Amino acid sequence: MNLKLIACKVLQRELSLLSAECPNFIDITYIRQGFHDEPDKFRKILQDEIDKIDCGSDIHSCNSKPFDAIVIGYGLCSNGTAGISSKRHTIVIPKAHDCITLILGSKERYREYFDAHSGGIYWYTPGWIENTLMPSKERYDNIYREYTEKYGEENADYLIQTEQDWMTKYSYCTYVNWKELQSQECIDYTKECAHFMKWNYDYLEGDSSLLHNMLNGKWDEKDFIVVPPGFCVEPSYDNEVLKVGKAIAQ
Repeated sequence: MNLKLIACKVLQRELSLLSAECPNFIDITYIRQGFHDEPDKFRKILQDEIDKIDCGSDIHSCNSKPFDAIVIGYGLCSNGTAGISSKRHTIVIPKAHDCITLILGSKERYREYFDAHSGGIYWYTPGWIENTLMPSKERYDNIYREYTEKYGEENADYLIQTEQDWMTKYSYCTYVNWKELQSQECIDYTKECAHFMKWNYDYLEGDSSLLHNMLNGKWDEKDFIVVPPGFCVEPSYDNEVLKVGKAIAQ
């Protein structure tokens, strides 16, 4: 098959590895990390990419042959993918809350670990560490320096404390490792972050099967939704996470 993949850059290492071994032609566009914090903006960015592919004006994609489907390398991601659609192509998207499900291998495994730790988990992977400033001494120092330069030291002390308050709901730094992408540097960094944040450290082996199946066209209904042209992606508000939504206006 000829597949167009639109994915978050935090998955670049994992998807590049798997796509290199995949018999299908995988044409990848990576979008920078961070838009899950702005789901409406992210939805527009993603929909714009799909619309350009539909009309053949996407400058990132090979145009020598048509795509059999557009594959979305995201989960629901704070509802950022809810409502996306294609007028011309089938859309395939994994049933996942976010990218960690894709690295762990299933929504069931994600839910089991999440529930066992009361949701107080900050996930660390090579892609996350490379693409954003994780909770760490480095992040704290950068923000404190920025506040001091803008507002003075006294105000910076107050602002940094306020900024850190959201972190009180977390208690775990959990590193997800793929043996194919083993990085002792990233593991050690996660341990340092856990020590600085006074959180627990945990380590999980990831599972490439979900992403492997996504690229290889093994789209069983347990793990994926396959959205026909003219229909949209919708949240299911249950353990299935996503479902095929209503027809869109033409």
